[in-house]
Amino acid sequence: MHIYNTLTRRKEPFTPLVAGKVSMYVCGMTVYDYCHLGHARVMVAFDVITRYLRYRGYDVTYVRNITDIDDKILKRAEENNESISALTERMIQAMHEDEARLGVLPPSHEPRATGHIDDIVAMVETLIKKDFAYAAANGDVYYRVRKFADYGKLNNRQLDDMRSGARVEVDVHKEDPLDFVLWKAAKPDEAHWHSPWGNGRPGWHIECSAMSTCCLGDTFDIHGGGPDLTFPHHENEIAQSEAATGKTYVNTWMHAGAVRVNQEKMSKSLGNFFTIRDVLAEHDPEVVRFLLVASHYRSPINYSVDSLHEARKSLTRFYTALEGVEVLSSGDGVEEGYAERFTTAMDDDFNSPEALAVLFDLARDLNRAKSESSEKAQRLAAELTRLAGVLGLLQQDPQTFLKGNQQQVALSETEIEAKIAQRKEAKANKNFAQADAIRDELASLGIILKDSREGTTWVIEAP
Repeated sequence: MHIYNTLTRRKEPFTPLVAGKVSMYVCGMTVYDYCHLGHARVMVAFDVITRYLRYRGYDVTYVRNITDIDDKILKRAEENNESISALTERMIQAMHEDEARLGVLPPSHEPRATGHIDDIVAMVETLIKKDFAYAAANGDVYYRVRKFADYGKLNNRQLDDMRSGARVEVDVHKEDPLDFVLWKAAKPDEAHWHSPWGNGRPGWHIECSAMSTCCLGDTFDIHGGGPDLTFPHHENEIAQSEAATGKTYVNTWMHAGAVRVNQEKMSKSLGNFFTIRDVLAEHDPEVVRFLLVASHYRSPINYSVDSLHEARKSLTRFYTALEGVEVLSSGDGVEEGYAERFTTAMDDDFNSPEALAVLFDLARDLNRAKSESSEKAQRLAAELTRLAGVLGLLQQDPQTFLKGNQQQVALSETEIEAKIAQRKEAKANKNFAQADAIRDELASLGIILKDSREGTTWVIEAP
């Protein structure tokens, strides 16, 4: 298995620290608002990675944190006139609902920043003792960036080139403009915890260093996150953690691609910003998941109505192949090597598009087998659902999916069945023009009729 490492900027053979076990940390959500499409991309990408590693036999410990104390959280709670805990609990529940609908499995551990204050304070104390951090006169504690010789290695950036960066804060209390905050002094009446430097709360970067180390140890296998986190967040995590422990923090860094909407960057100012629940209110969750899986996890994704229609058409092809086939508990006896090709694709930096190509070949052969051998068809169907399950796909009953999403058509199921009955009567009366007109009318609404010896069935396809 080879994985692209953001740190080295190349694919590398993956060898976990402990044979047969994988330790992985992914930066989670700051819970002040509903999760958006960018969050969905990261959720699904690392869900697929986790599922595949487990499929390959690894014992995976997957940690995804929750940031439940932050400037944005304080501001939103004040705007809503609600407590911080009420806001964060509400948003965490919504996040869990969103990820469950997308078929995202829960992480092994989901630490919250507020549950690790003691660990955070201890790490800051260590950094101060090692002279990598200092307490300022205003009660804040800052990290000495220039003290860490390898700062910038994740992003291949030089220190002096960063001074003019937009993210560098100007603060008279800093020794250097590049220094970043580890501990923030609390303002009057602001949420806070006690520390040796006075009442305050942790900076964002130190939270992940403390939580990941606490859950996975000083060094672990994989650290993941969104495309916007490489700098400064992950760069700062490396500096903090390696200065504190004296050890390599992470062996493999992975970052998911960005989501664009109609080829533009997703932004509230552009009016193209969508939460996960906005999208799932109008589209089947598995269709959305397929769209996210169909692109390589490192590639950007374009979200549009057209791309969702294409995703639905692809899923319809799979479920149509599975329709009417009794799925056996095992695909044993299938000799075409689908599993080997699937594994080869996914072993190459989790190449899900190539893995899906294997599944399309499998579905094609399943369609052929349905008219040739019921036993072979059953085994192919078992193999298709088994391998698709590694991607979190094709776990519904085919008829449930094919007749689902009826909100996209103007007719109810009762009305559709009535139209089919009218067509049957027209055919019995040899009024084939009327029968064809009814078929065409339904097809124009995305309702596709299928005639067989057993009668007429129907599915809904994307218009």
